[in-house]
Amino acid sequence: RQRRLRRFYSEFVSPGDLVFDLGAHAGNRTRAFAAIGCRVVALEPQPDFARLLRALFGGSPAVEVIEAAADAEPGRASLSISERTPTVTTLAAGWRDARGRESDFSGMQWNRRIDVETTTLDVLIERFGMPAFIKIDVEGSEPSVLAGLSHPVRSLSFEYLPRANEYVRACVARLGALGPYQFHWSPGESY
Repeated sequence: RQRRLRRFYSEFVSPGDLVFDLGAHAGNRTRAFAAIGCRVVALEPQPDFARLLRALFGGSPAVEVIEAAADAEPGRASLSISERTPTVTTLAAGWRDARGRESDFSGMQWNRRIDVETTTLDVLIERFGMPAFIKIDVEGSEPSVLAGLSHPVRSLSFEYLPRANEYVRACVARLGALGPYQFHWSPGESY
């Protein structure tokens, strides 16, 4: 899987490029970007996964781990965590509630909430510079993340769910307001 990720992302980034990995989780994308030779800012709001990322990449000068979530505004927000399935942890209460009514998410419980620090893409750009690529995988918060961006960026990816097309439309509209973009989609993890 790492070879496929590196091959795919090499179409967008080169050694030395800056990448933001928003929703870094266990670090699969961060690992791929670092292996390509990129400088990586990995944002992860879940304390356990931020700790894991610091353990995995703490010795790498190319990876900066930030325990925070990206959002429309800097500050604090309530993060809904599914302890059984932490990959669907979210800031987006509306997205969470809608998914909870779908058969694909039957049995899903967001059984814990914690307050987390939030930042914006603009704040990250001011601090680290303009990224060559931004990976956004934040379980329904993608429109809010893009609302915190006021500059067009060279390339980015955002996750989508087929049953949540209103989030895709919001992301495309926001990006279209920032500049001319071309869009490609990839079902599942087909790259």
